[in-house]
Amino acid sequence: MLTVHLRINDSVTGQPTPARVRVTSCDGTEYAPLGRFVEFPTGRNEAVGGQVLIGSTRWFYIDGWCEIRLPTGVPLRVQITKGPEYTPLDETLTLGSGQLSLRFALHHQLRLPAGSWARIDSRCHFLTPHDALLEAEAEGLDVVNLLATLQRFPSLDGTAYPTVPNLSAFSGQQPALERNGRQVIVNTFNTHPVLGKVALLHSHRPVYPLTFGGEETDDWGICDWCDQCHRKGGLVVWVEAFEPAARLVGGEALVAAILGKIDTIEVTRQPRVVPLLPWVYRLWNAGFRVPLIGASGKDSNRVALGTVRTYARVDDSSWVEAVRCGQTFVTTGPLVTLELIGRQARATVQSLLPPGPLELVINGEVVASTAADTLETVVPEHGWVAARCHGPDGGFAHTSPLGFGSPSPPTSAVTALVRLIDQTREWAELHGRYDNLKRRDQLLARCDEARQKLQSSLVLR
Repeated sequence: MLTVHLRINDSVTGQPTPARVRVTSCDGTEYAPLGRFVEFPTGRNEAVGGQVLIGSTRWFYIDGWCEIRLPTGVPLRVQITKGPEYTPLDETLTLGSGQLSLRFALHHQLRLPAGSWARIDSRCHFLTPHDALLEAEAEGLDVVNLLATLQRFPSLDGTAYPTVPNLSAFSGQQPALERNGRQVIVNTFNTHPVLGKVALLHSHRPVYPLTFGGEETDDWGICDWCDQCHRKGGLVVWVEAFEPAARLVGGEALVAAILGKIDTIEVTRQPRVVPLLPWVYRLWNAGFRVPLIGASGKDSNRVALGTVRTYARVDDSSWVEAVRCGQTFVTTGPLVTLELIGRQARATVQSLLPPGPLELVINGEVVASTAADTLETVVPEHGWVAARCHGPDGGFAHTSPLGFGSPSPPTSAVTALVRLIDQTREWAELHGRYDNLKRRDQLLARCDEARQKLQSSLVLR
């Protein structure tokens, strides 16, 4: 065995570039960089960061170079990746006797159309800011939102103590760490077990309480969190949107979205009980065109940072305002863009893998599809259009909607959303636990306001 200096360069600059690396021998033996270990924990909040298990394969993050103990005279497979824009490297080589270095180059293959773009992971947990920054650089991300959230820590004394990892690193509207244009920003993830979950980004101070309900009373509100975050200059993300909890689909988070308190809806690859897009399309059809934002939701070493990410076209604005204005697409790999010029919609896709069909969705229906990389269609007088693609190997991508004309909500979309609001109202009346009944009445009033706003959209039509 030799201690080998392994270096990965950017093919254009010739400088070391952070990446995700995996080295194995033909018999399946895995080799870890010095300071790392082939076996590592993969549970939630277990030493998260610096390595990742994807399926059955272990990978390690390095900042462009590492030292690694390797055998000589046997075939070695070296795999290196750096996000969806760089061509992955997969080489087999044999280390010669006395060979003390290995050099590789990664090629930046995909280029977005003209303009400035920010690559964002809107939510991860439990990494240290330093690990989050390393993984951001290695996965080709510009901004990582590391969110402090309540987590029970099982102590050896038999008590599960409530903890909030990374709360002391809260940075709000400034990076907690920054290097080479990459940023890690620490904010909070606020949750209720039934009424909803929101990621509160870009808030200049933490928004408390971080949780309510469950073992405690329900004397708070999702809308209260949204209002506080907005007063602090923040961006509100609806997490696990429309996912059932105690038979509620939407909860108070849906009420907040209809009342204009939710800025964006999160898309992840985490398993769901209810598909997200049909409900999002109903919301858009009802005239509430809340943009999309992508997140890995990484909270263990089983999820790669940036697995789902956001591309936000920033140009002359910040990434926060670009997300708020819907200048985004979310993706697991393919780069999909959409523009609307007059009544002509034009979508494009780029991908290192076959991306599946490129589709244009108008008012919830697929109106055009192609295996080519460009698709155009004429839009009707009223509604919204979005582009998407999906394939078994090429991943998934979806743009935020572009609206045109005045909203003309179909009765079916409004009726479905009203039904969800009525379920939330019923939960507050029958199941909510309130010490302060004014809090219950406040939620009931918000449900009524959202219901009226939905129904008035049909009258205006």
